[in-house]
Amino acid sequence: MSETPICSAKGCRATAVWVLAWNNPKIHTPERRKTWLACEEHREHLSQFLGVRGFLKDVVKLEDWEAREGSQAPPDRP
Repeated sequence: MSETPICSAKGCRATAVWVLAWNNPKIHTPERRKTWLACEEHREHLSQFLGVRGFLKDVVKLEDWEAREGSQAPPDRP
């Protein structure tokens, strides 16, 4: 039985539909990708948060990310 992916925005319990792949170059190797999940409502806000810091690397539909990664590993939460 799999869990429904939930948005990573603080206090949000909506179903996630986006994966925000990011990397902090001060502490991660260039190929490392950490992930946050986002619902439609929070995708832009979370993207801007990461983008302003230069961390955002990719925004992908969750279903495409899962197909590409071939795993259901839980993402990090902010």
